[in-house]
Formats: sequence, structure tokens, C-alpha cells
Amino acid sequence: MDYNKAALEMHETHKGKVGIVSKVEVATRDDPSTAYTPGVAEPCRKIKENPDDVYKYTFKGNMVAVVSNGTAVLGLGDIGPEAGLPVMEGKAVLFKEFGGVDAFPICIDAHDAASVIAACKAIAPTFGGINLEDIKSPECFEIEETLERELDIPVFHDDQHGTAIVVTAALINALRVVGKKMEDVHIVLNGPGAAGTAIIKMLMTAGAKDIIAVDQFGTLYKGCNSAEAHKNWLGEVTNPRQVKGGLKEALEGADVFIGVSKPGILTTELCKTMNKDAIVFAMANPTPEIMPDEAKAGGVRVMATGRSDFPNQVNNVLCFPGLFKGALSVRARDINNEMKLAAAYAIADLITDADRSEENINIIPGAFDPRVAEAVAAAVAKAARETGVAKS
Repeated sequence: MDYNKAALEMHETHKGKVGIVSKVEVATRDDPSTAYTPGVAEPCRKIKENPDDVYKYTFKGNMVAVVSNGTAVLGLGDIGPEAGLPVMEGKAVLFKEFGGVDAFPICIDAHDAASVIAACKAIAPTFGGINLEDIKSPECFEIEETLERELDIPVFHDDQHGTAIVVTAALINALRVVGKKMEDVHIVLNGPGAAGTAIIKMLMTAGAKDIIAVDQFGTLYKGCNSAEAHKNWLGEVTNPRQVKGGLKEALEGADVFIGVSKPGILTTELCKTMNKDAIVFAMANPTPEIMPDEAKAGGVRVMATGRSDFPNQVNNVLCFPGLFKGALSVRARDINNEMKLAAAYAIADLITDADRSEENINIIPGAFDPRVAEAVAAAVAKAARETGVAKS
């Protein structure tokens, strides 16, 4: 099937993918008098008296803003807010279909961090949460950190943390397959951009102690003097053995390779230098860092990619609908590390010992598994309450 052609026809036919559907009928003379004027003045007065009543009388409690400035759209790069709108519409569809969460795409003409922050703060009164999407690095770090600090609603950059949560869930199960522990394995991550950095942070939260990050110039280490601040930070907190060189040097004796980089950078020969029972997550899209058959030829035991046509797809839709569903259900003011880790374990624990059998190693639920969103929502809500960020 030609998905490009089919998508173009579908978007043109429907003039996009989302619209507004009224929850109430406006069929009689009395209906607009309660939905709008004069009756609508009463909920306005109630909210004025008690601002928290906005959750009682409006859609705020189940509405997420999907915000992008179009500077890092899928694999297309900086294509602008208008060209990014189809993606944000699609994200809104996934929120609704997989988590029952209402979401609205908002593409803004703002290219510096301060302008994106200002726009998000300006619209925050309307929404119960903000999902940042397709905003380039390093601005995305400052934007998310500032909004998390200054807003009282959850802010989540899915490109970073959604990926990190699902990768962590998959790795939890991959390690169960090979009988290794998170704190013992040597992990190499290639491509420490926004997603890669978040993956490293998440794995450290989950107990990983030996991670080496590799960018286009080589390994990150103390004093590597990168032009990017977050990479200097990674050099300080990772690479405990201070391995220097490139991917080849980093991979020697490694248990896990995680790629969020570019096609073909991992080879069968490099896989052969990894430890026994190696795990490879090659998530470059549409072409992974190595194809599954090439990895298997190099001795890799557990393989995952970002593609739906290969087993074990690392797909963010396993995370963000349920995560926001859970956060909104308790009016969490933040999405903290405990909530993220709870989401990762909720996803991982849906896989049974039988699923992880040698005949067909399955380490992650499928995108259409109906159990996922509810399991993630329940775990996230519980963690929010336990860590004191829930407001209801």
C-alpha cells in the first residue's frame, strides 16, 4: 500500500483529521440559553469565586494542548508550524482513540525558547496539560524545564520522555529475557539528542549505572568540551570508565545498544564485539541503525525497532495517552520521575513469561493492546498521589 498517497487523499477528503463536536444539544429555544447566554454567566461566576471550579464546569480537566513550533517534525526537520499541523492533528487523534483524552493541536509561530514559553503560559488556563511536540534541541530542554517550574499543570515533552518510558519498559523485559540486571549491564546509547538524553536519564532513574553516550564526534566523557551543554552534562554523569573513541570502542563488551540516531550505523561485525546475549534497540526511522536479520547474524538475542513491520516496536502511543489520562484524573501538577517509572513498569508488566519465550521473544505490548492505557493511567495516578503532586 502506498501510505503517502493514501494519507494525502485522506487528509484532503476530510480537510484534516480533527474537529469540534458539541457535548450538548442545541435543538430548542432553551438550549442556547443554558449553553450560552444568559445561563452561561452562572458557571462563570462560580469559577470567578473559586478558580478550581473550572475543572467542574469546563472541559479543562480532560483537555491537553499539543503544542509545536514545527522545528523538529518527525524526520522532516524544521518545516514550520503550518507544515507540522498534520502531525499535531494526528497526535490529537491518538490521545482520543487510545486514552479517551481530548487534545487540541496548537502550532505556533515562535522560534526561540522564550517565545514558546510565553505562548504556552498564555494558553495554559484553557488546558489541563500541555504535550510539547516536535520542538528542536536544545531549546526543548529549556522550554520544558521552565514550564514545569512555572505552571501548575503537567507539561510533558513526548519526544523526550514518551520515548524514554517505552524504551525503559522494553529494556526491563529484555533484561528479564537474558537474565541480567539493570544495575549490572553496560549500555551504549548512540544519538544523545532530546530523546537520547531523556532515555539516559530514565534508565539512570531505573537503576542503570554504566551508560556511554556516543554522538557524531565520539563518546561523551568528563571534559569532552562539547558545544552543547546537555552533552557536557552527560559526559559528567555517564561513562564511569571514561571510555574514549567512537562507537566501536564504546561497544566492546556492551550488553545493550540503544540507537536514536541514523540508519546503518551499527553493523553485524560491531554486534559481534558486544557481550553474550546482546540487546539491540535500533530506533532510527524509517530505516533503523541495523536491520533485525543483520543484528541476529551478529549474535544479538533481543531486538527492537521503531517500525511497525518488525517485532517489538517501540511506540510512544503505549505511553502518552495513558500517562496523561492518569495525570489528569488526579489533577497532577507535574509529571515526575516516579510517575514516569511507574508508567514504564506498567507497560513492561503486561508482558508475561510466555510472551518472552525463546520461540518468539516479545518484550513490549502491541500498539493496539487495549490494556495499556488503563494500566499506565492507574500506575501514574497512584504514583502521583504517593509523591504528593496530585491535587484531587
